[in-house]
Amino acid sequence: MEAPERNLAFDLVRVTEAAALASARWLGRGDKNAGDGAAVDAMRLSFNSLPIAGTVIIGEGEKDEAPMLYNGEVIGMGTGPALDIAVDPVEGTNLLAFGPNAIAVVGAAPAGSMYNPGPSYYMQKLVVGAAAKDVIDLDAPVHVNLRLIAKALGKDTNDLVVFVLDKPRHQKLIQEIRSVGARIQLHTDGDVAGALMAVDQRSEVDVMMGTGGTPEGVLAACAIKGAGGAMLARLDPQSEAERKAIEKAGIDLTRILDADTLVQGDDVFFAATGISGGTFLRGVHFSGQGAVTHSMIIRSKTGTLRYIESHHNWNKLMQISSIKYD
Repeated sequence: MEAPERNLAFDLVRVTEAAALASARWLGRGDKNAGDGAAVDAMRLSFNSLPIAGTVIIGEGEKDEAPMLYNGEVIGMGTGPALDIAVDPVEGTNLLAFGPNAIAVVGAAPAGSMYNPGPSYYMQKLVVGAAAKDVIDLDAPVHVNLRLIAKALGKDTNDLVVFVLDKPRHQKLIQEIRSVGARIQLHTDGDVAGALMAVDQRSEVDVMMGTGGTPEGVLAACAIKGAGGAMLARLDPQSEAERKAIEKAGIDLTRILDADTLVQGDDVFFAATGISGGTFLRGVHFSGQGAVTHSMIIRSKTGTLRYIESHHNWNKLMQISSIKYD
């Protein structure tokens, strides 16, 4: 009798918990770089204990000039499954520095299955839950998509809640959503969290629209593969330099991507831990002897989504003893 396959999401959540615990001390202190650096250090250290042969496909990236968890870095103990890894130690660094909804995120899939965004930084996205996954069209007008989504959900359009990043590029989109009568949640950052809200039945968000990060789109696809719902996306360069770099790399700017093209196959794992708290995952709560974290993990093969509350005891957590809490 063969041994059951390992659910790697339980290993990955240890990584996101470590990042959340390390960075949460920087909540509201206005120094996003320090908070992100603490999360990167903790996440990289935690990966050292995992029995995987991982390669970072979505990491801190060239744009951040990261010394660790950079694209192409080999992580893990070098034993066990060969995996493509996507990370965002602090998704929403501005949210950590100034407000709520920052999370630590990791996705994993078999080696060679994860979309490599190359020189692309930005991507147009449309994300909905399972009930509306068959009615969306990335090229349809906003009002058409929203009316079809509302019908699929059994709602009036003015009952819909749409997650949109509060960016100048979305001024027209916001006007179009309001003209239909739908409600809007505006967030300064955090479109991985926005995508998760759109597919999470517990959330009041019904749909996410707009242009966010391309790496974040791949991370969101890791979750959507297991949580259900759908994402349609297309690269959306926000500068001429980005456009030229994408064209030089031979990437088709007109191609519509979905969760299955962003992460191929059905053996995908995802973990996220709340850092600063908010409307999605509760943040880290510190006590004199330890801390409490709140996470979600997803396994695509079974479609299982779990919410985990972990109580951490400083005296027992030897694996993160090198993290400084000031």
